[in-house]
Amino acid sequence: MSRLGTETAFEVLAKARALEAQGRDIIHLEIGEPDFDTPPSIVRAGLSALQRGETHYTPSAGVPELRQAIADHLNKTRHLSVDPGQVIVTPGAKPIMFFAMLALLDAGDEAIYPDPGFPIYSSMIDFAGAKGVPLKLREKDDFNPDLDELKTLVTDRTKLIVLNSPENPTGGVLSQSVLKEIAHIARARDLWVLADEIYAEIMYEGSHHSILREDGMAERTILLDGFSKTFAMTGWRLGYGVFPWPLVEPVTKLVTNSVSCTATFTQRAGTAALTSRPPEVADMVKAFRERRDVVVTGLNKIDGISCREPKGAFYVFPNITGLGLGDSATVQERILHEAGIATLAGTNFGAGGEGYLRLSYANSLKNLQSAVTRIGEWAHAARQGRVTAAAGSITSADR
Repeated sequence: MSRLGTETAFEVLAKARALEAQGRDIIHLEIGEPDFDTPPSIVRAGLSALQRGETHYTPSAGVPELRQAIADHLNKTRHLSVDPGQVIVTPGAKPIMFFAMLALLDAGDEAIYPDPGFPIYSSMIDFAGAKGVPLKLREKDDFNPDLDELKTLVTDRTKLIVLNSPENPTGGVLSQSVLKEIAHIARARDLWVLADEIYAEIMYEGSHHSILREDGMAERTILLDGFSKTFAMTGWRLGYGVFPWPLVEPVTKLVTNSVSCTATFTQRAGTAALTSRPPEVADMVKAFRERRDVVVTGLNKIDGISCREPKGAFYVFPNITGLGLGDSATVQERILHEAGIATLAGTNFGAGGEGYLRLSYANSLKNLQSAVTRIGEWAHAARQGRVTAAAGSITSADR
């Protein structure tokens, strides 16, 4: 159990809620969850399934209709060749990470993962008994990996490479040329790839490229995706993986041995989401784009902060080293207690996140504008020494 990590976002959320209970006004930019409701048509499909009595067990890998809908969706939108038999449905997308790593990694194996990156990658690698090897993502490279560095990290013990595009926390997107080279490395060194594409449909420019399209990658790639982000269905817990044929039966056994199956009514809602795509999805992405532009512009006007424009997902990853106010964890705590803004230190996503904060712009435009204003006022006052943790807020003069 000591090898398990956590998602610090939930810890920061608890701190922010405690401050709210004391009467503080907190703007939440820590949780990576769309602030939109699930589209009504999807909700109706779930309710209809419940009313029909679909409250019983299903096949462990998922109902045939949803597996078919997922395969059809991926083949149409990402130009893949997925058979529905390769699709395994799970309660949320995290189990795909869990099952893939349990299926592939033994003690002594090594797995390469992005740093900064989603913290559950390294947590699950450690839990499986393998050694996690961080692959640095640097701002100067637009948060794409250094391919020469990647080659040096691959050893005879390397079993798996984890990719995430669009990426949490940076909003970076892996280019097609980078994916081609990673695919070449994977083929040459006989490696598995776990491609986390949970944000694939929240893109602001260009089109999403899946490594599964590259030559020879279908037999060595696990594609991870789900409904939480695209369809604002976080609480429904619905995700899926596309597995190479040799892994389908073993991973299905892992599902049977752990969660048995995914709730039937949830799967019916997911089928409706893919077969009758609600217009609210496009509206949501449009809103995220507008929010991104406001947040990036506002942060870049603050002395000591610089922020690249993310190409996907709904996070910004501003560089805060110019503030000169301490490390990322210190700035996170100060902004929470002194400005009332809940953010995450970049180091919550790995050592490579030092000097950065992650802000989720899955919040209202009004709240985001207020948050940027508060951060700017706080930064100005803090650099002049007019804000203290004891005061707990910016002084009225500074406001």
